[in-house]
Amino acid sequence: MSKTKILIVDDHRVVIEGVKGALRAHPEFEVAGQAFDGLQAVELTNTLKPDIVIMDIAMPNLNGIEATNHIKRLNPEIGIIIFTMYSNKEFVIDLFKSGISAYVLKDDPLSDLILAIKAVKSGGTYFSTFAPETLLRHVEDLEERKKRQDGFENLSRREREVFCLLADGLTIKGIAGELYISPKTVESHKYNIMKKLRVKTTVDLTKIAISKDMIKI
Repeated sequence: MSKTKILIVDDHRVVIEGVKGALRAHPEFEVAGQAFDGLQAVELTNTLKPDIVIMDIAMPNLNGIEATNHIKRLNPEIGIIIFTMYSNKEFVIDLFKSGISAYVLKDDPLSDLILAIKAVKSGGTYFSTFAPETLLRHVEDLEERKKRQDGFENLSRREREVFCLLADGLTIKGIAGELYISPKTVESHKYNIMKKLRVKTTVDLTKIAISKDMIKI
């Protein structure tokens, strides 16, 4: 059975040696090479064609996120495992979008990195315990945003008129005068608009209006 070829990318030699030491206990894995920055990682990936790249984030010349984007664009079949000290939400989401297969923190036991390699080798994924929760919250935020946008389609013509005026900063009394309706009717429209769009403040209405290019900032 052919071995799984692994490229280790980190700007700290001690980290690379530590990973190599952990891999020695697993004869099914082969260290194909090592790189000390993102640019070198991209170049070696193209020449060595590893099965898996273990990638740090903070590195000179080209950081891990940019290197990952380059590698996945040129070699989408290569599995990339992020091995880093950073647990920032933005990093996790950006790298997930880039198509990484695993995200492991350096604070985690090295056995977690081995589990990640085995998961990626078999076509699966592996994420440190914090990452799924981060991704779940991101997906929930996207779903909530989508619901709000979809709710706009359910507004009546009059509700859309009131919506635009509310988002533009007019008061209830000002809208009533503008549309020749009573303030009580405006309040009713406002209640229905917020219910349909699932928002609680006029600021939220303004954000939606801006996203739809209905008002300019």
